[in-house]
Amino acid sequence: MDIFRTLVAVVMIGIVLSLGSALFHLMTDKGNSKKMVRALTWRVGFSVALFLLLMAAWAAGLIEPLGAGR
Repeated sequence: MDIFRTLVAVVMIGIVLSLGSALFHLMTDKGNSKKMVRALTWRVGFSVALFLLLMAAWAAGLIEPLGAGR
């Protein structure tokens, strides 16, 4: 379970860092930089990875949904 939490934390940190990088490139390059697009592409990739990680953990029984379906 600790490995799962660590993976989720690492992916979430990656999402925030790539979003921050995209913001930095937006402000410094006035929006016409391939670096900004690349950073946003990484953010989307990290988000998809987080979603797949959560679905795999749910299927393996490591986590369970709370609230809405009960």
